[in-house]
Amino acid sequence: MTEPLFTAAPLDASAPPEERGHTREDVRLLTYDTESYTISHGRFPQIGEQLECGDVLVLNNSRTIPAVLKSLDGVEIRLSRQVAEDCWDVLFPAGPPSDAILQFAGGLSARRLGAGSEPPLSRVRFSRSGTRFLHYLYSYADTIRYEHVAKPWPLESYQTVFASAPGSVEMPSAGRAFTWRLLRKLEEKGIQLAFITLHAGLSYYEDDQWPTPALHPEAFHVPPETAQLIQRAKKAGRRVVAVGTTVVRALESAVRTNGRIEGHTGLTSLYIHKDYPLSVADGLLTGFHEAEASHIDLLQAFIRESDLPLLYQEAMQRQYLWHEFGDMNLLLPGSP
Repeated sequence: MTEPLFTAAPLDASAPPEERGHTREDVRLLTYDTESYTISHGRFPQIGEQLECGDVLVLNNSRTIPAVLKSLDGVEIRLSRQVAEDCWDVLFPAGPPSDAILQFAGGLSARRLGAGSEPPLSRVRFSRSGTRFLHYLYSYADTIRYEHVAKPWPLESYQTVFASAPGSVEMPSAGRAFTWRLLRKLEEKGIQLAFITLHAGLSYYEDDQWPTPALHPEAFHVPPETAQLIQRAKKAGRRVVAVGTTVVRALESAVRTNGRIEGHTGLTSLYIHKDYPLSVADGLLTGFHEAEASHIDLLQAFIRESDLPLLYQEAMQRQYLWHEFGDMNLLLPGSP
């Protein structure tokens, strides 16, 4: 970009809306029409006014797991992504420990095997795997929390209401503002709901370091019924709206060589940028994030590069809140 994405400090949301005296869906919505290049403002429950009967809203049903462990001698581990049944790429925020084996409360141990998929990640083998390891995390681990969050919040604060498949170390936050009441209203209008699973890894490595998508693959699953629903909607000329960048990556990763989306399970290292030709997602619902994150590169597949700084400056002037507990941004062609 030839100009800064934004020139002022963002207004971070340090607590969930429910802790600020509101409901989960009581956040603001900035809508950008990617055809007319116009911006409108409203409340999130008004998202149904931007969608039309037959449109498909695709949500990520991955459930956030507690992903911060501390060894008996105080070494912190942040899980990043699972690479084998008992192996994970992890971040040691204070740097890799001198001891190769770490001991944890409750009988868990971990051996550092070496470097992870990219610096500063390390690869670790735990003494438990599968449901036993998951049970251990829910019993002993904490939720990842970054500096903009004022204090620890319960794990449920980091879940979407429809989360059902445990695996994300950070919440797929674009879907957080939805309530079952709002989703039911959207269905009553004729908006179709579909689900994928993509287990989100660490989005930030500390010290102004962000993951390189090509070196940070994430596990995903696009069910055949979701692919079929999308194909029918596309054929009928309806819009497919991805709820979050995780959904965009999953959907585009399930596109086959014939250009059709099909049910698929695997890993994706897909890096989506301004020159990437999107095959599935017509629109995107997302939050507001740092200019350095790859998230911003993905936004440029939906919005003109020259307009992205204008959109962010507009959001900041109107004091939209950032990050996982903040306000929402809808990029959509032909918004009513």
